[in-house]
Amino acid sequence: MLDPSIAILSVERLSFCYGEQPILADLNFQVPTGSFTGIIGPNGSGKTTLLKCLNKTLTPTDGRVVFCDQDLRGIRVKTLARMMGVVPQQWAADFAFTVREVVMMGRFPYLHALSGEQAADWEIGRRAMEMTKTWELADRPITELSGGERQRVLIAQALAQTPRLLLLDEPTSHLDVSQTLEICALMAELIRKQGLTIIAVFHDLNLAGRYCDNLLLLKAGRIYAQGSPEKVLTVENVEAVFGVKAVVRDEPNTGKPHIFFFMKNRLKSKTAF
Repeated sequence: MLDPSIAILSVERLSFCYGEQPILADLNFQVPTGSFTGIIGPNGSGKTTLLKCLNKTLTPTDGRVVFCDQDLRGIRVKTLARMMGVVPQQWAADFAFTVREVVMMGRFPYLHALSGEQAADWEIGRRAMEMTKTWELADRPITELSGGERQRVLIAQALAQTPRLLLLDEPTSHLDVSQTLEICALMAELIRKQGLTIIAVFHDLNLAGRYCDNLLLLKAGRIYAQGSPEKVLTVENVEAVFGVKAVVRDEPNTGKPHIFFFMKNRLKSKTAF
């Protein structure tokens, strides 16, 4: 049984520089097991860089990341791939792999050099496709799928790794309203039914506020605010970080904060959600 009071991931005094250019500075936070954490902030605030530090694509200049009670630096890449799934913002589909083939690429960390997929691997892949409603697409080339369908396939591929933690970089970018809500509902369901922990970068503040349990608000590579959506998505924080006037109201159905922005003397919502 997963204990939500225990942090699956802890970040301690993390900093990162590209050469002499500081990108992240002195970040400290914890991610509870079985939670949905959103990373938000303006363009250039360090959101994607932070995600890359969490999945070992980048090595922090200072500080450390502790994942499942282990220093991330001491976890071998293949071992980490069995514990952490990553869904990138973009995935180049240059070859017409079938959906089944793409999903089964997620089993790579478990395969041995001289043996291919076993029956158990195919069963795990099938379950991942069923969870993401991509099983009916199994024989279709990924190059022929819509943006929402392709995103679900990439999530299925990550689930085929049977991870404990799932990292996603702007999982709803370039999707329409229906596809966006579908992907977010899927992530919430994976947490509820599969016990996953999810960290996702969001561009859309209202989307993050609706679905996430906790938010990290970045400004110029530092954590400006963190906590529940109600604590983070305030008028003061939005103006200080994004430089725009806003009002915050509770959504009628969810009670979650919803931000409306002032533009050209008119009150406009950031999104349609």
